[in-house]
Amino acid sequence: NDGLNHLSISPHFLTTISGLMDKKKLAVIHIVKRELSLSDDEYRNTLERVSGVRSAKDLTDDQFHKLMRYFVRTRHYRTANKGITLRQKYYIRQLKERLQWDDSHFQNYIHKYFHNRDLNTYTRHDASNLIVALKSVLKSHGM
Repeated sequence: NDGLNHLSISPHFLTTISGLMDKKKLAVIHIVKRELSLSDDEYRNTLERVSGVRSAKDLTDDQFHKLMRYFVRTRHYRTANKGITLRQKYYIRQLKERLQWDDSHFQNYIHKYFHNRDLNTYTRHDASNLIVALKSVLKSHGM
């Protein structure tokens, strides 16, 4: 183990995003692009190399999943130290949506119980604790 964590998107997350290239899928691609600090050229070259198109709007569903699998397996997606992973961020976002919480409600919750509003400063351990807490809230609401 090199001390780096491979970021990945949960298989459940990928299977919940199906159908044509909709706004949610395009948003996911652009979030990953931003998370990885890819320049537009790097992004388009990767897109073309992996899926054969230069614009995410032209991706088929299969190409989208191939691109996501590429992203989560590449060295670019490792995080140093013990910071929150991309997979954890996506899972937390998914739990927030299942709870039907808006940003304000979510921010108040994490500030009250975790004393920190900025997910980007969470450790992997903090993020794991938050995930357990959010799953508990879901369960308590019968969701």
